[in-house]
Amino acid sequence: MGMRGEINIGQLAREAWGDEAYLIGFGTDHGTVAAASNWDEPMQVMQVRPSHPDSYEQVFHRVSHERFLLPLRHAASEEVRHDLAAQRLERAIGVIYRPETERVSHYFETVLPKQFDGTSAVRPLDDRDNEALDDMHPLKT
Repeated sequence: MGMRGEINIGQLAREAWGDEAYLIGFGTDHGTVAAASNWDEPMQVMQVRPSHPDSYEQVFHRVSHERFLLPLRHAASEEVRHDLAAQRLERAIGVIYRPETERVSHYFETVLPKQFDGTSAVRPLDDRDNEALDDMHPLKT
């Protein structure tokens, strides 16, 4: 995002709190996402395409752990940081998701350990999460 002149919440947190901010990146290989196709369009639940073979998401998918948090900041993580230091594709899905143009619309090249202090797989919502939502929330079932 920075290469395109865009600013994200992680950058703002790092600028405000320095190393006191701990930035965690979330990714997924496949599943569903609640997003819109364009700004100011209604939310819809869409299938997320399997991750690009050259992406960090694919690297983590091959690890075969359903849920994990990978710390990248600590000295104990130096070997992992080194192994992940190659520039790769990272997928960003947010308010907007356009599967038909996914490679151009949602992937960018990055060095993950330079961007995040940790990374984790996205966890699907379950019934407990649904109970916690306000009755007016658009995802409430």
